[in-house]
Amino acid sequence: MKTVTKLGLAAALVALPSLALAQDADVTPPNGDIGFIFTTFMFLVTGFLVMFMGCGFAMLEAGLVRQKNVTMQLMKNVALFAFAAILYYLVGYNLMYPGDGWSIPNILGAFSLTSLEPVGLDGAEPDLTYASVGSDFFFQLMFCATTASIVSGTLAERIKLWPFLVFIILLTGFIYPIQASWKWGGGFLDQMGFLDFAGSTVVHSVGGWCALTGAIILGPRIGKFKDGRVNPFPGSNLPLAVLGTFILWLGWFGFNGGSQLYMDTAGNVADISRIFANTNTAAAGGAVAALILTQIMYGKADLTMVLNGALAGLVSITAEPLTPGLGAATIIGAIGGILCVLAVPMLDKLKIDDVVGAIPVHLVCGIWGTIAVCFTNPDASFGTQLYSIVVVGVFCVVVSAVIWLILKAVMGLRVTAEDEVMGLDMAELGMEAYPEFSKG
Repeated sequence: MKTVTKLGLAAALVALPSLALAQDADVTPPNGDIGFIFTTFMFLVTGFLVMFMGCGFAMLEAGLVRQKNVTMQLMKNVALFAFAAILYYLVGYNLMYPGDGWSIPNILGAFSLTSLEPVGLDGAEPDLTYASVGSDFFFQLMFCATTASIVSGTLAERIKLWPFLVFIILLTGFIYPIQASWKWGGGFLDQMGFLDFAGSTVVHSVGGWCALTGAIILGPRIGKFKDGRVNPFPGSNLPLAVLGTFILWLGWFGFNGGSQLYMDTAGNVADISRIFANTNTAAAGGAVAALILTQIMYGKADLTMVLNGALAGLVSITAEPLTPGLGAATIIGAIGGILCVLAVPMLDKLKIDDVVGAIPVHLVCGIWGTIAVCFTNPDASFGTQLYSIVVVGVFCVVVSAVIWLILKAVMGLRVTAEDEVMGLDMAELGMEAYPEFSKG
């Protein structure tokens, strides 16, 4: 045993000089195969982190809706992810990233199926300074599915299942990829200099605009606004809502970190680390700001507002998580948390019923985060940022309104009053999330 120990110590001493050299030497990995491998690996890891956000949305919504509607929210979140995966393959990915194959230059991408490299890259000629097509497709798909998840919570407790899913098919196959191509696909907004690092506008405000339009057309839940008063409907499971929020917080590291797009140099790895830190502190700033503001406004801290405050901070930093320092990132997140808290009573005054607070979080803070880029990134222009917000907003509102109205006329959007009172779990699905607690 002593001999083995001595041999181990000797080997360690021999290794010490090489370890010191590794610390002193240029540790930037070369491009080519190694850069391809690292970036591909980054897309896969950050992609499944973003996929885990689907669980976060499902748990958050399940916790914030009433007991009689929990199964319906779970069904919607599983189904929307599955439809997004198929539609993004069939049409969405190449609409969003047409390369040189624009149907209408810089406005409308290519209508074609997504194809991957041959197995093992045999016979392929990929750009070895980037990543595999499969990893990029996987990563970008998760953003598309996230956009759909935003719509689900706002319209909870009164929308039929199949009209909702038809809208999701059109959102993930066409609405999201077309507007995303204007920025991330090299379209006209990108050429103007619009900056949106990970999607405060491209992802979050798009989901928010579609949700807002749908909520206005669908109308509020029965009894939500009555006799000039706002009647709160407490959620069924706050522990689930907290779990969902922490899962989303975790997934956001993949959301923002993976949007660096490259992990082929030491500089890119350092930037990803900076993005992680800024993303985390922005969420913290949003949560603390919401905690303090609700205490001041209502005399008691509101847990659901604090949860949405954290998410508001995350959305706010998403448009530019790299250039701020930790202090600036915290302030950007805190302002997002404040805006989120203030937006909730504003929606109530307008009698717009947003069950989980997705519009304040994703739309209001998506707009704020896009504007906030100008405070930390010298390449950003207020005019260009505002113009891009308006262009994307008008596109989403007009197109989604047309779709919602057609669905309303053809299929009917809303369940009957009797079904709404009974709960969508039994009315639409015939099963309950908590059958042991049902009445009777």
